[in-house]
Amino acid sequence: MLGAIEAGGTKFVCGIGHEDGTILDRVSFPTTTPEETMGRVHDYFRDKEIEAMGIGSFGPIDPIPGSPTYGYITTTPKPYWSNFDLVGAVLKAKNCKVGFDTDVNGAALGELRWGAAQGLDNCLYITVGTGIGAGSALNGGLIHGLSHPEMGHILVRRHPDDKYEGTCPYHGDCLEGLAAGPALVKRWGVANGADLPPDHPAWEMEAYYLAQALMNYILVLSPQKIIMGGGVMKQSQLFPLIADKLQNLLNGYIQHPSLREGIADYIVPPGLGDNAGLAGALALADAALSSPS
Repeated sequence: MLGAIEAGGTKFVCGIGHEDGTILDRVSFPTTTPEETMGRVHDYFRDKEIEAMGIGSFGPIDPIPGSPTYGYITTTPKPYWSNFDLVGAVLKAKNCKVGFDTDVNGAALGELRWGAAQGLDNCLYITVGTGIGAGSALNGGLIHGLSHPEMGHILVRRHPDDKYEGTCPYHGDCLEGLAAGPALVKRWGVANGADLPPDHPAWEMEAYYLAQALMNYILVLSPQKIIMGGGVMKQSQLFPLIADKLQNLLNGYIQHPSLREGIADYIVPPGLGDNAGLAGALALADAALSSPS
């Protein structure tokens, strides 16, 4: 039995499941203060017998074992959570092996093992919601270096009609600052981006930014599949808009059938649906269980 935590900036999802990605039980609750939120995490897992725990967290985080701040949420703008020892807090509830990474890295691993990228060697998972993040799974593992990838904060060219300054507190008009959910809300003056009709010019502008991001990711990482999730991507009209703009940007430079006639099967929603994050945390737990350390 494995434990899983999808630690989101808006809500925490906790669950238990098996190494094949099957989720047996789950519960969710709002992300408030660390004390209150972790209290509810402890309550959920108190009577659960698990062999390992996987944690996919909002970031930035420190996922590098041996680092003085391994297991921490680091420079997040989320109130109360900056420099919080998330792994340490979880281990107070369950003393077991822990797999810890970003929520998007976990989701990428889950989609590679059991979802839309099953049977492939690598994939990219990007979530577009309250923030923008992306994770890359490669040969059954995840990309790390100094830390983890921060693909939501790349710079993109401005849309010619966009005068909005951007929402990112660090970079202003990076990809997240221009294309995450809060930018849609503030730019267009709505309570929720989903309130905008499918033919609203907001979606053409959104696709303009996301297609640039995908072009950059394709040129650098060459993923075999791109999976796009998150609340904003519930707008299904975005997928063909992004694909069309991506093909125009690439301009035939990469000659591969997946980027031409097969593009509708190349850029897809999560195969695991809304379970991508929690199943990804199960994949992190399974990887931790298999680790010799």
